[in-house]
Amino acid sequence: MQKKQQEWTYQWENYEQTGEFLFKDWIHPNKLEDFKEKTVLDCGCGSGDHLLLVSQFAKECAGIDLNTAEIMNTKFKDNKKIKFYEGDLAKIEIPEKYDFVYSVGVLQHTDSPDDSVKNIKTFVKPNGKLILWVYSKEGNYLNWAILEPLKKHIFLKMPKKALVTTGKIFTGLMYLPIYTIYLIPLFKFLPYYEYFQNWRKLSFHRNYLNVFDKLNAPTTNFITKDQVERWFNKEEFKDVFIDHYKKVSWRASGTKL
Repeated sequence: MQKKQQEWTYQWENYEQTGEFLFKDWIHPNKLEDFKEKTVLDCGCGSGDHLLLVSQFAKECAGIDLNTAEIMNTKFKDNKKIKFYEGDLAKIEIPEKYDFVYSVGVLQHTDSPDDSVKNIKTFVKPNGKLILWVYSKEGNYLNWAILEPLKKHIFLKMPKKALVTTGKIFTGLMYLPIYTIYLIPLFKFLPYYEYFQNWRKLSFHRNYLNVFDKLNAPTTNFITKDQVERWFNKEEFKDVFIDHYKKVSWRASGTKL
């Protein structure tokens, strides 16, 4: 069973995951309006920011997280529409099945993405929808080959205040190339060229959160297309959609048979 990780508790005690257009992109081709009058489950809900957005449409919704029980129970104590389950996505059992089950930016941070997906599939009703968004192995060489070893040996060992400062410095330094050479169509071959299109739509604070998340995450797996295709196999799903979003992540969904 995956152990609790204080890094996530710290992150979601101190930051909110804003950016509605990002969530809409990540769940595409599904829409927020599709959740209207449906039951919806967020697998890896963090501080519940996406869940709060979804609750404006859903009939009922719930979140699962291993590290944020106190945050969720405090934040939504008076919200009758949202319930919370504490547990490991790969092991937890819950009493209900849902029309929509989604996991956005979480599975890559579990000890076993395959086991986690296998378990959360059981939460989807027949003819219900599973929606996933994960980091891709393809297109993320600089992250998995360079940043991840640095994180393991340096960043995760830093005091949190020093990591916060480091993240803000990195974020600031990135603005120079992103607003110069990454604006030139001639350089579309550069890594993260499409990804940085989103960067220019977000505030400094939200971009900093993306940077801090990558420095702070104790576990990060990068998922291949083959792996996503196995998750949405023809024996279990129909109407499958898989897309290499901004060439650094996979957004995928399917209807459970």
